[in-house]
Amino acid sequence: MLSAFANTLKIPELRQRLLFTFGLLAICRVFAAVPVPGINGRALSEFFEHAAQQSGGLLGLYSLFTGGALENCAIAAMGIMPYISASIILQLLVAVVPQLGRIAREENGRQKIVQYTRYLTVVLCLFQGYLMVVGFFEHPGSLLRAFTGSLVTENWLANPFIYRMVAIVSLTAGTMLLMWLGEQITSRGVGNGISLIITANIVARLPAALRQTWVMFFPGEGLEAKYNLIHLLGMVAMLFAVIAGIIAVTQAQRKISVQYAKRMVGNRMVTGGQTYMPLRVNYSGVMPIIFAQAILMFPQKIFLWLGAKIAFFAWMAELLNETRGHLAYYTLYSFLIFAFSFFWVATTFNEIQIADDLKKYGGYVPGIRPGKPTADFLRGSMTKITLAGAVFLTVIALIPMWMYNQFGIDYMVASFFGGTSMLIVVGVMLDTMRQVETHLLTRHYDGFLKKGRLRGRR
Repeated sequence: MLSAFANTLKIPELRQRLLFTFGLLAICRVFAAVPVPGINGRALSEFFEHAAQQSGGLLGLYSLFTGGALENCAIAAMGIMPYISASIILQLLVAVVPQLGRIAREENGRQKIVQYTRYLTVVLCLFQGYLMVVGFFEHPGSLLRAFTGSLVTENWLANPFIYRMVAIVSLTAGTMLLMWLGEQITSRGVGNGISLIITANIVARLPAALRQTWVMFFPGEGLEAKYNLIHLLGMVAMLFAVIAGIIAVTQAQRKISVQYAKRMVGNRMVTGGQTYMPLRVNYSGVMPIIFAQAILMFPQKIFLWLGAKIAFFAWMAELLNETRGHLAYYTLYSFLIFAFSFFWVATTFNEIQIADDLKKYGGYVPGIRPGKPTADFLRGSMTKITLAGAVFLTVIALIPMWMYNQFGIDYMVASFFGGTSMLIVVGVMLDTMRQVETHLLTRHYDGFLKKGRLRGRR
């Protein structure tokens, strides 16, 4: 494997692509350190000192994807998430709106959908930017009740309209710059640019997690360590087991055999053949976990706000707090992951169209009649493997909470043992290594693995 990494530098085109990718990712990290005008640094530090006592939640999830930009109130504080949200919305609309579906199937349809996604990203940036400026910058107590005051300096608050305009435009420009850099990485670099930006933001928190891990085992003079060498070995073994499991399930697929009959194309006869249709076990990827976390955040915040006056709602807010380890939260969280796994497959996997395309080009599944029986067979097969994928996602999502609640491991450290961050990092790394290996193999170099090639996550 080390020789494969060395070979990447011997190919001029691949070397240029890699350097271009790393250069743009470094620029993205710079945006995470450039603050929005008017931010009070002292108040910001005080706010996150209070927030450090609370793990997970809305701030934890947003901070995960921005790679520290939220803590700096930087121009990249919204990260690339508005673009991801716009892409998801358009993808779902293409599946359910016939007009958009026809546009997507046209010759230049994908370019039109991408353009619509950019327009929708601007709209979401303006909306989310307003909420962030008013709800977080000006009134941070709405997210952290223990904190009073504002994160904005008084001279800027003297004219709130001007400040809001400047801050919203700055946040929108930061997200749009990240989106543009991601598209440049995709076209001129290696890997999917948007995914690599998210991965870089997640990995940027790794040094802080390692530092916190060191403090857990070596707290310093006069302090007794809470964990010993056995715990450290167990954590390392668990980390390798989780990574191996994610790799195995991410690449796992069921191969549906497809037979093509002989057919006439123009004036010549095209011979048939046998191939297979890969159905991925983890078809929905990390989206069910993100959806489940987002859905559970808002009721908890609403109950927390209402709980100031009514004790029942305070009890409900405590019940839905992910850092408390209540069985009710685990159950509801698991149910939502299962529900969104099947929902995502139902909206993005069109077994009827696949069956029609097979019939149109003379293909059929051996032992299954073309048309509706093939569609029913594909639906049943997809349902079975989606169930396995949903169980896998649920286990991975619960590991960080379990480590935090049962063993008292810092949430930042526990987040690297599963959940959204580990799924994204491993999946993106597999996809990037697959593309690099393609360049190596086309130039007669050995890939990363001599026995068995990396399979793509298509």
